[in-house]
Amino acid sequence: MPALKSVLIRGENLMFQRPGGFTFSAPAFSVSAGEAVAVLGPSGSGKSTFLDLVAGVLRPSSGTLEAFGHDTNKLSLGALDQLRGDCIGVIFQEHNLLPFASVFQNVALGVQFSKARRARLKSGSLATEIAALLTAMDLDAETMMHRPAHTLSVGQRQRVAAARALLGDPPLVIADEPTSALDEGNQQRFMDLLHAARRASGAALLFVTHDPRLVQDFDRLIDLSDQGARLR
Repeated sequence: MPALKSVLIRGENLMFQRPGGFTFSAPAFSVSAGEAVAVLGPSGSGKSTFLDLVAGVLRPSSGTLEAFGHDTNKLSLGALDQLRGDCIGVIFQEHNLLPFASVFQNVALGVQFSKARRARLKSGSLATEIAALLTAMDLDAETMMHRPAHTLSVGQRQRVAAARALLGDPPLVIADEPTSALDEGNQQRFMDLLHAARRASGAALLFVTHDPRLVQDFDRLIDLSDQGARLR
């Protein structure tokens, strides 16, 4: 019988309310180690709010959220920041690279604020680890390492952002609509590279999208189309 995978994230009866009447509620959910979970929903369904709750950027108004063995409602803001830095890599919708910093400098930000992630560098060499991740994302590390980020194409920037999220082997990578600025061909290329790279690292993936074409290769789906955020 195969060993059960540990649960990284578990939510029960989550609800979040903003001033002005925006209410988000989520079904019970969990994300286990190494698992790929897609979160699907149209604009306004609360996908980004869902990710912010999981990452500890927002606290739920009610319900419970356990992250990496901790009840997030009982953690201080500083402890939440540290937990997020140590355990979660983030791929943003607009990549969020520093435009005039080099590719190397941008990827290195993934471990700058986390001793735990720096300690997980397999080779002990930051440059070696970054080069390996860039190669895994089908980028020529030798020629691109020192290029300023603003000289890259949109697709290249998003793959650099993925390398940053994976650096230091965080147990969970969360991605907020990272393919929205890519054309269809580059969307699938990015998804294939991301799945391969996160499987190699052993990371779980929580991937938010409005596009049902992108959720085919995931272990589970959380659909917020009918349940989830509501405007009241």
